[in-house]
Amino acid sequence: MNELSEPQLPQEEVPESVVRRRMLKSFGWFTLAAAVPLGVYQWITKSPKAQGIKEPLRRVLNTNEQIARTYFSNTNLVKTYPIEAAARVPRVNGFDGLRTPLPEDWKLQVDRDGREPLLLTMDDIKALPKQQLVYDFKCVEGWSQIQHWGGVRLSDFMAKYKLGTKSGNAPGVDSPDSYNADDLFKHVGMETPDKGYYVGIDMESALHPQTLLAYELNGQPINTQHGAPVRLIIPHKYGVKNLKRIGRIFFSDTRPRDFWAERGYDYYLGL
Repeated sequence: MNELSEPQLPQEEVPESVVRRRMLKSFGWFTLAAAVPLGVYQWITKSPKAQGIKEPLRRVLNTNEQIARTYFSNTNLVKTYPIEAAARVPRVNGFDGLRTPLPEDWKLQVDRDGREPLLLTMDDIKALPKQQLVYDFKCVEGWSQIQHWGGVRLSDFMAKYKLGTKSGNAPGVDSPDSYNADDLFKHVGMETPDKGYYVGIDMESALHPQTLLAYELNGQPINTQHGAPVRLIIPHKYGVKNLKRIGRIFFSDTRPRDFWAERGYDYYLGL
C-alpha cells in the first residue's frame, strides 16, 4: 500500500477527525464546482455586446457557423417529398415587413455595382424556368412542416440578369462547372419594400440549386401572409432567413444587416 494513502477502516472505526476532513474535502469540491459556472455566468454578463448579444455567446454562434460551412455543398440537397405530402394549410409565422400595404406599383429593385438598378416586374421573374420544391420547412422556434413552393432558382435569376459578380458577367461564366469565387460578391442582402425586415445571405447558399425566388404556394399565387408577390425560399436555412415580400436585392463583400442577427440570433442559421 502506498504509505501516503489513508487507511481503509470499517466505517464504524473511522476516526471523527477523518470523517470531518472527508466532509470538508467534499464540500470544497462542491463549492468549487458551483463557483465555476457562477464565475462563467458573471464573466458573460459583464462582457460587452456584439451584434445584440454578449460577446462570448456571439463567439459560440460564429463557431457554429464555421462548422456548418465545412459540410455545406451545392450537391448536398435537402430531402424532397411528393406533392401529396405537403400541408394543405401551410403554417403562417411572423408578420415583420408585412404590416404596411404592398405598394400598387411594386417592382423588384436589384442594385448593381456601378450601374443603374434593375426594376423588375413579376412577368420578368416568371419568364425564367419554373421550379417546384416540396420540402420540410423548418422554423428556429422548433416546428417544421412539409410545404410545396414554386418559383425560379435564384441562381438562374442571377445568371439571366448577370448579378452577383464584380465583373458584371453571369456567375459561373468563366467556369461553367464551378463558380468563380474571386469574381463573386460574398453576400446577398434582401429587404422588404418598407425596409422593416431584412436578411443577409452568404453567396454559397444563395447559389444553391434549391434556393428559390418563390411566387407560388400549393400551386397558387402566394398570399399576403406568406409574402406576396415574391419571397425567398432557402431550404438550407431556418425560416427566419426566408424573407417574405422582397422589395430590394443587393450584393456586397461585407455582411448586410440582418433583422434577427441584430436581436441575438445566429447570422448564418444553417441547417
